[in-house]
Amino acid sequence: MSDSKETAVIFEVREFCLHDGPGVRTTVFFKGCPLRCTWCHNPEGLSPEPEMIFKSRRCRHCGNCGLDTSGRLKADVDLSRLERICPNRARMICGKRWTVDALAKELLSNVDVFSASGGGVTFSGGEPLLQTGFLERLAIRLRAEAPIHLAIETSGFAPQEDYQRGISQMDLVFQDLKHPDPVAHRRWTGVDPAPILANLRWLKSSGKPFVARIPLMPGVNDAADVKESFARLLDGHSGLQRVELLPYHATAAAKYPFVGRTYQPGFDVSRAPDTDITPFARYGIEAKVM
Repeated sequence: MSDSKETAVIFEVREFCLHDGPGVRTTVFFKGCPLRCTWCHNPEGLSPEPEMIFKSRRCRHCGNCGLDTSGRLKADVDLSRLERICPNRARMICGKRWTVDALAKELLSNVDVFSASGGGVTFSGGEPLLQTGFLERLAIRLRAEAPIHLAIETSGFAPQEDYQRGISQMDLVFQDLKHPDPVAHRRWTGVDPAPILANLRWLKSSGKPFVARIPLMPGVNDAADVKESFARLLDGHSGLQRVELLPYHATAAAKYPFVGRTYQPGFDVSRAPDTDITPFARYGIEAKVM
């Protein structure tokens, strides 16, 4: 995993967010993710590098972009130039390389809003802990300028040292959990959950305030016994504030062609997931459906 401290690739800086922590927030989306969840809602955040997004419906075939005879981009096309010369913004670059200083300046421009609302900055992705060195430096820089509340949303799939370094800089953690069963986890996300579970154990023992976020997929992880397994993982003394269940929705499917990917979730997308929270209540864990 990259640990560059000087720059990071960010694919969106979204202001005035209300659901990524307390108060009004700016959410920073880091590019690159080690998981390949079949239902991923941010396919533009999977690759760690800047890439071209192509929205074919906007294309008027003006020829400015320099397509070859097969309709593909020529290998020597300058992506930054291409974005500037497309008159309909059919082609846009997703991902910008930021320095710590530049991103800190951008985020600090909203410090009055954060202060008035009790808000702050949330780091999401992709996976922000793929770029832990940068994240750590940025957090330290922000705190040196103002008492900003910092939060992170993470899959937890990171080396233990990176996880602990990144989390230690945060006031609040949104810890995503995909599936409690190792075999099912590998099937649906492409990775072994062992590092995630180890990091979850450390998070619980640290006492750091956290929210467990579970994207709820029909027929994948919405059964009562699966939720009970989630509850057992989260049971015990910790800084857990609540569980947030995020029911599946199909809006992400439209974004896949933009980055040349095919949406293949592998489950019945026409069925609504079971949102019963009783299994968590039996363990005394607050759960809410978002």
